[in-house]
Amino acid sequence: MPRNHTYLLWLVACFALLLKAPGVWAQPAPGPDTILFPNGDKLSGHFISATSSSVKFKSDALGDLTIDWSKIKELRTAQKVAVIRKGVQLAKHANPASVPQGTLTVENQNAQLAAPPQPPQSIPLNDTSAIVDQPSFESAVTHAPGLSQDWAGTMTAGASLVNATQDNRTFNGAVSLVRAEPAESWLAPSNRTSVDFSASYGDISQPKTPTVKTSIFDGDVERDQYFSDGVFGFGRAGFDHNYSQGLTLQQVYSGGIGWTAINAANETLDVKGGLSYVRQQFQAGPDEDLIGSIIAEHFKRNFRLFVLDQHLSFTPAWNKPSDYSALFSTLLTMPVSKRVSASTGVIDTFLNDPPPGFQKNSFQFTFGLTYVLR
Repeated sequence: MPRNHTYLLWLVACFALLLKAPGVWAQPAPGPDTILFPNGDKLSGHFISATSSSVKFKSDALGDLTIDWSKIKELRTAQKVAVIRKGVQLAKHANPASVPQGTLTVENQNAQLAAPPQPPQSIPLNDTSAIVDQPSFESAVTHAPGLSQDWAGTMTAGASLVNATQDNRTFNGAVSLVRAEPAESWLAPSNRTSVDFSASYGDISQPKTPTVKTSIFDGDVERDQYFSDGVFGFGRAGFDHNYSQGLTLQQVYSGGIGWTAINAANETLDVKGGLSYVRQQFQAGPDEDLIGSIIAEHFKRNFRLFVLDQHLSFTPAWNKPSDYSALFSTLLTMPVSKRVSASTGVIDTFLNDPPPGFQKNSFQFTFGLTYVLR
């Protein structure tokens, strides 16, 4: 082969390798997203998400911020976002193309999406439910999370020690975990798994006097499966021990129908009703096998300075009406830092037919520190 032909082939091969080399012909990275304030100040960084009232933005200089739309003159994103309109709840694995997407510009409470060659779309902020960056949107719609993902909840611990004529030790703790799928509020709910455990132990000792002991724990796991936006079926298993009421172990297995009566950003209310089987084992006296119902509610509200989390359940028995039971609990948490809160609460357990010598009511007051997992 002539030498000039060999040289030409060598040049073509080199050019082909350059075309395949990663990054050689890559598009330049998009510029930062920006927020302009009425006084002329400007923030650069990364747009995270928004609702009709506020924006989550990661500033290069200030970190994570939440800013009300009323304080923003203009917002521009270099990358594409997706806008979910108010009143729209998408099903998992919905077609992403059904949702408006494009680079975002917000001025005068109006969102404009640009996605050439399509004409720009204009959407009033009041008509939006959520605005999220495009990668997060596509991942939420198409991705199936693993069993260990999307868990949120709290861990609480408290203690008191007294050393005097009487020695008094008290310890209490609680773990509350919930996994709601999908995690995004703009996707139609599919299922929810919750795990709760609380325990309290204490003793009072004095020389030449029998030690007085307190030992209480309560644990349960529940699975909810949604049939529609607000109606779900549930299955629940609960386990209780209360030394102060002579209860060695109570097992409650129940199932039924629930309704999410309130589902807002700062407030939720679930009510449930169904059938239950209860097995009670006491320190003294015969064990009980009970068939009955369960009626329960769970209310949670985020206030400005604290969070209220309240549970109530009532379990009547059909085959022995005098053996009904009830549980009420409420917890107030007040943030101290981003993930740590001071907490105080009450737990009231009621057994209508405990063994002789034991009270029907068991009341606990707790105080401690709560760590927020997510």
